[in-house]
Amino acid sequence: MNHSDKYDTLKRLDHTHLWHPFTQMQEWMGEDPCIIAEGEGSYLIDVDGNRYLDGVSSLWCNLFGHRRPELDEALKAQTDRIAHSTFLGLSHVPGIELAARLNAIVPPGLTRVFYSDSGATAVEVALKLAVQYWQLLGQTERTRFARLEESYHGDTVGAMSVGYSELFHHYHRTMLFPSLSVKPPYAYQREQGLTEAEAMERSLAEARATVEREKDRLAAFIMEPVMQGAAGMWPQPAGYVRGIRDICADNGILFIADEVATGFGHTGRMWACEHDGVTPDLMCVGKGITGGYLPLAATFATEEIFSAFLGEYGEFKSFFHGHTYTGNPLGCAVALAGMDIFERDALMETLPAKMAWLERTLQADILTLPHVREIRQRGFMTGMELVKDKARGERYDPGLRIANQVVLEARRRGVIIRPLGDTLIMLPPLTISDAELAILTGVVRDSIRHVTEAS
Repeated sequence: MNHSDKYDTLKRLDHTHLWHPFTQMQEWMGEDPCIIAEGEGSYLIDVDGNRYLDGVSSLWCNLFGHRRPELDEALKAQTDRIAHSTFLGLSHVPGIELAARLNAIVPPGLTRVFYSDSGATAVEVALKLAVQYWQLLGQTERTRFARLEESYHGDTVGAMSVGYSELFHHYHRTMLFPSLSVKPPYAYQREQGLTEAEAMERSLAEARATVEREKDRLAAFIMEPVMQGAAGMWPQPAGYVRGIRDICADNGILFIADEVATGFGHTGRMWACEHDGVTPDLMCVGKGITGGYLPLAATFATEEIFSAFLGEYGEFKSFFHGHTYTGNPLGCAVALAGMDIFERDALMETLPAKMAWLERTLQADILTLPHVREIRQRGFMTGMELVKDKARGERYDPGLRIANQVVLEARRRGVIIRPLGDTLIMLPPLTISDAELAILTGVVRDSIRHVTEAS
C-alpha cells in the first residue's frame, strides 16, 4: 500500500516516541500502523483517507457513532462555560444533573454516584468502599474479595487483584492482594463437558461453599454480569447473576457488579443485571458513559452503604479518595447529551431486532464455517472462536496468531475487529445501521474464510 508523506512522518514519530497498550512494541515497530485521523458515524478514517467500519466501537465505548452532532454541540457548549472545576469541596452543574439522570435509570436501590476516570478506577472505588463499609460497622476482619476465574476488572493494582490473568499480570503477582476464585459456568462447560444447566449448578454450588466458608472475612463478591468480556466473551446462563446475588444476600456480604463493559445497552438491556432483575450493592460503569468521547466513570452505591460513612468530621468516616478530574464537567455534559439520545431516539427499543438479526446471521453464516468452533454472544457482545480442526477441537499453534491474521485481513477489507487469543471480538456501536451490520458480518465471514483456508 502506498502511503502519503504525512503518514510516513507520523509512523516515524510513533515508532520513535510511543508505547502502546497491550502491544508487543518490537512487533509494532516492524509494521505499518493504522493511523486514524477522523471519524464519521460508524466509520474510522485513516490519514490516507481509507475508511473502516468500527466493529469494536473503539474498545466498546463508542455507543452513538463518531462525530455525533448532539455530543459535539454539548462539548462545545460546555467549553464556553468551564472545562474543569474540582469536585473536592465544590460541585458543578453538569455533575449534579448527570448524577440525577443516571440515578433515574440504574437498578432501583442504587442512589449515590461517585465519579472517577476509567473502569479500573470505578472498580478501585467499589473495592475501597466495600472494605471501609465493613470497617465502619466494626467488622474489621472483612477485607477479602471473591471473584470469578478469568474475570477482568482493569489494570490498576486492586482491579488486577480481583481479576487476575496469568497472561496479563504474572509479572506483577507480588504486588497483588489475594482473592478467592470461583469457576464460572462456561469454564465448567469447556473443561468438563457439562451442559449449561449442569455447569450453572456446579458453579453456584462452588460459589456458595466458598462464600459460606469465608463469609466472616469477605467484604464482597465482584463479577462481570452476563458476559466475561476479556476472558474471550464467556457467557453466563440466565439466572446465574441472580444466583450469585442470592448467595451474597444469604451470607451478608456485598455484591459488586462490574458493568463497565456490559452496561449501557451492550447486552440488550441498559444494565446486564437487569436480565435477572438484580440490584447490586455497588455497581461500576464506564466506557460508554460519554459515548466514547471523554474519560469518565462512576461507582453507584445504595443508601445503606452511603449512610455508614456519615458522621462528625472528627470520626474520620469520610471516604478519603478522589481524582483530579473526578466529575469533569466536559465529560458530564457529553454524558448528559448521551442520555438524551437514549431517550429521544428510544434507542433501547431498536436493539432487540438488530441483536436478533446478528444472532441469526452469526449462526447461519459464520458458525457453519469449518474453522469456527463456537460463537458466544449476548446482545452485541460477540466472541467467535477459531480452531484448526472443528470436529476434534484441535487448536491452532499459538505462534500462528490466527485470529490476528483475520483481524488484519478484515482491516484490509475495511473493517476493524479485535483478537483475544484465537477468539475474534466484535461489539459494534448501538446505532449501527442494518446495512452496516450486514457489511460487518460479511467481511468477518469472508476474512475468516480467506485466512483459515490458507492456513
